[in-house]
Amino acid sequence: MARFSDRIVLVTGASRGIGRAAALGLAKEGAHVIALARTVGALEELDDEIAALGGSCTLVPLDLKDFAALDRLGGSIYERWGHLDGVLANAGVLGVLTPLTHLDPETLAEAIAINVTANWRLIRSLDPLLKASDSGRAVFVTSAAARKNRAYWGCYALTKAALESLALTYADECDNSKVRVNLFNPGPIRTAMRARAFPGEDPNSLKQPDAVVPAILELLASSCQLNGTRQDFAS
Repeated sequence: MARFSDRIVLVTGASRGIGRAAALGLAKEGAHVIALARTVGALEELDDEIAALGGSCTLVPLDLKDFAALDRLGGSIYERWGHLDGVLANAGVLGVLTPLTHLDPETLAEAIAINVTANWRLIRSLDPLLKASDSGRAVFVTSAAARKNRAYWGCYALTKAALESLALTYADECDNSKVRVNLFNPGPIRTAMRARAFPGEDPNSLKQPDAVVPAILELLASSCQLNGTRQDFAS
């Protein structure tokens, strides 16, 4: 039996990059994927690819800034399945690389909304479902930027630092349950966000998103007993 047979896993930012690669990897191993992203066309393409693999998928076209929709998401999943076995909180935005004194308040507010507040909303909405699973797993995608405090990276770095605090606090609160919560730092991977952050970088020098999928699946698997850790991808 495949490792994720009969397991239901939600992936945010599932239409491209690491989220898309992880959704395909989960489907290959038997999971029913709840794929969340803003772009309907890209989600439909993902659905076609998963169907071609013999897998199954539920599409959720949703903007993470729609907090009311995130609040309703847990109820919708409960009505259909009654539980959730895993969540890969992958979606995020870079914001703008600029001095903090030049950072536009609206840009910072959007980065906080997507990188931090949306993940807190997901925790609130999905926690009862993860605890209804025999082995709920949550993985939050982070970045080395959260700890480097590099000039001009303040917008992205401070939101990822807040995300790490959020996830690790949730992990500690889940310590006496069957839920396991961890952080995953993929490092430099060939994604659209990476290209925006490093426009002069040769994309051929970077690994493709599917390179990190085995490590992500290890953290989402029922066999994973790690909790409250930050896993850095070893290339």
